[in-house]
Amino acid sequence: MSITVAKTAGFCFGVARAVDIVEKCCEDKDNKYYTLGPIIHNKHVVDDFSRKGISPIEDIEELSGGEKLIIRTHGVGKDIYDRLKEKNVEIIDVTCPFVKKIHNIVERHHKEGYKIVIVGDKNHPEVMGINGWCENCAAIFATPEEAKNANFENQKVCVVAQTTFVQEVFKKIVTFLKKTCNDIVIFGTICNATEERQGEARELASKSDVMIVLGGVNSSNTQKLYSICKGVCPTAYCLERIGDLPQGCDFDSKRVGITAGASTPAVIIKEAIGKMENFESFEALMEESLKTLNTGDIVKGTVIEVRPNEVIVDLGAKQDGFIPAGEISDDPNATTDSVCKVGDEIEVFVVRVNDADGNIMLSKRKLDTVKTWENVKKAADVGEVLEGKVTEVVNKGMIVNYKGYKVFVPASQASEKRDADLSEFVGKVVAFKIIDINDRRKRLVGSVRVILDAQKKELQEKFWESAAVGKVYTGVVKSITNFGAFVDIGGVDGLVHVSELSWKHIKHPSEVVSVGDSIEVYIKDIKEDTKKISLGFKKAEDNPWEIVKSKITLGEPATVKIVRIMPYGAFAEIIPGVDGLIHISQIANRRIDNPAAELKIGESVEAKVTEIDWDNKKIALSIRALLPVEEAPAEVVAEEVAEVEAPAEEASDATEE
Repeated sequence: MSITVAKTAGFCFGVARAVDIVEKCCEDKDNKYYTLGPIIHNKHVVDDFSRKGISPIEDIEELSGGEKLIIRTHGVGKDIYDRLKEKNVEIIDVTCPFVKKIHNIVERHHKEGYKIVIVGDKNHPEVMGINGWCENCAAIFATPEEAKNANFENQKVCVVAQTTFVQEVFKKIVTFLKKTCNDIVIFGTICNATEERQGEARELASKSDVMIVLGGVNSSNTQKLYSICKGVCPTAYCLERIGDLPQGCDFDSKRVGITAGASTPAVIIKEAIGKMENFESFEALMEESLKTLNTGDIVKGTVIEVRPNEVIVDLGAKQDGFIPAGEISDDPNATTDSVCKVGDEIEVFVVRVNDADGNIMLSKRKLDTVKTWENVKKAADVGEVLEGKVTEVVNKGMIVNYKGYKVFVPASQASEKRDADLSEFVGKVVAFKIIDINDRRKRLVGSVRVILDAQKKELQEKFWESAAVGKVYTGVVKSITNFGAFVDIGGVDGLVHVSELSWKHIKHPSEVVSVGDSIEVYIKDIKEDTKKISLGFKKAEDNPWEIVKSKITLGEPATVKIVRIMPYGAFAEIIPGVDGLIHISQIANRRIDNPAAELKIGESVEAKVTEIDWDNKKIALSIRALLPVEEAPAEVVAEEVAEVEAPAEEASDATEE
């Protein structure tokens, strides 16, 4: 007798995931857990969980509220979730991710007005759950004959399939639907693992004299496997356990094939092999060809499938291993397909080997973490610069994530400024060095400042090699005070005095520049002994007193704007930064007592340039000189003879304006 066991026999990903979660629930002795219906269609597994304190219930009305309910792999309809929420029941959802995907497809297309068609067994809990996401109005077909008589004229149709349905039957049903539906979308939702399992079972049955299909009597996928095998190999048995095999079966000199449904634990498959004739020689052959894996092993394997939530790895063992998405990388934003591809050789850490369900959980992240720690120690020894993202601010410092390790950076080592706001660094990538390491506790202390100090020193040395009065730099405004702005011009800060920021009179530097601005400056003065640098910002060509020389001519009229009114006259802007004085005697061709009665601030007037003193930056203007000549009263004449002048301090104000 020869025995061949299907490689895909036993738990699929969804079942393995569900059983693993329920196993953890069994460890919680402080709470009471139930499952809505059997967690999977396998009596052996359900009975085992019952012995551990987790029993199935058939109706959520059996719950009084406050319990914890496990939604089984087959999934349930939307109304169940709503009712559980009303009853204040905590949900542990182990619905197979592939089934959950179908729920989302059905709900979305139902809302968009599509008629939902489910290809599957209408009495199967998975199909009933799917139907619950379109208000239980789906058309459900299990045979091509049922689909053949369907009429969806003038309707948009969305087709999905039960994950464990037979692929060939699904294709036939779809063929009929395509002929009768003009607007149809089809989602091939039969699970890849199911398709592979069915294909392998068919091939194995074609090469076997006897086929044994192990699985629960209520398991839809097990029954479909049996149907496939029976169609190819007439001598086929569907058994919950090998002990159910009829007496008198003779397998001598026969080729025996063994497969199992997706909800059949590995222990039942091993039991079946152990009961077969010549098991010892077979087991020795099997053990010789397959690896024995233990928790904690570091092994190499080949990536055979990349899914959104896991990576399947061929380890050369009886069962393939899987890496959950959360164990693929220490980067929380990494996706499975960004880390590895089908065919890649990958080294992994064996997290857990569960003989009960044949589940081999792997982790690439754990192995990377071990290697990363060794690299971190080497980096600390040689002073290597590392990079990581700042994740949070903590008491007296911040945390930088370096490939899964938390590096504490004290506030004094986080920035050049002692009072820096560390929250500004959160989410940013920073360069740092390890300055302290605790190998036993796996604790790291880093410094960003040592990098910044080294960079600044290098820039300063480069700066002083070529610094000279008159040299122009593009710098960044680092800080602002009442008397000026400090500008970083390459590792060295220089001061732009407030008087150097604008040709106009300004009250504060913030009127011209802001922290972070990039501005062009030049060195006005260097004090070698103190290393202090004075910078210039305003340019000679921007001097309004130079510009105004081309704008006005002595004795000619100019259009000016009244900007300030005083008791003795008015100041008028000729161009921004240059004002002229219109004396009270030059505002009108008659005597006036109040300039404000004749002029308004902001008013534009024509005035003659009657005097220019470029050295003292004074310009005299006259509106009167452009007005018609009228005989003036004697007192006006006397006033002119007196040539009353404005007070010296006010004339000074005009210059500053």
